[in-house]
Amino acid sequence: MADSSGNPWSTFMGEGAAMGAGAGSLLAPWQNPSDAANPSMNKIPGYLQQYLSPYIQAGQNESPQLQQQYGNLMNNPGQTINSIGSQYHQSPGFNFAMQQALQGSNHAAASGGMAGSPQHEQQNMGVATGLANQDYNQWLTNALGEYNTGLSGAQGMYNTGAQTGTTMGEDMAGFLAQKAKLAYEGANSENEHQGGGWGSLLGGAAGVASAFL
Repeated sequence: MADSSGNPWSTFMGEGAAMGAGAGSLLAPWQNPSDAANPSMNKIPGYLQQYLSPYIQAGQNESPQLQQQYGNLMNNPGQTINSIGSQYHQSPGFNFAMQQALQGSNHAAASGGMAGSPQHEQQNMGVATGLANQDYNQWLTNALGEYNTGLSGAQGMYNTGAQTGTTMGEDMAGFLAQKAKLAYEGANSENEHQGGGWGSLLGGAAGVASAFL
């Protein structure tokens, strides 16, 4: 079919230009917009591993020890205390306190005329036993305090590792979801690009054919 001037070649040239534009659109270099985001997004897993993995690893390292310690405390707490108590050693001031206490006991026995008597010996034994128990109990209290500090520290590291692992899992899930979204949008964009090019090409071909009918 000719144009308004009755010249079919004019129509042919116009529709041919449309065909050329459509073919050029299909053949010209084209970059999917979603591909531009991939290089940056692909760095995310590496950053997560670099900054979060040390905390996760630290928590995992504490897990076996915590299980063992808590198991011992639940199953046989006395054994734990005895194990700690077996490391007891006299405090630096114990001997001085013992000397002072025995000296006071000896003076009291001497002033009462009981020096060297069985009662005097029993009194000294009671003084020594009382001071030894006091020193041991104080040492055990301090040792258990340090034990609890260490246990709490290990528990804190484990908790931090567990929380960090949860955070990393959530971040990775979000990353994969975003990657899937980009892939979907990229496919749609590519289909639209190709569809537009083929539409122009086929439309131009139909126009050329009609110009000569």
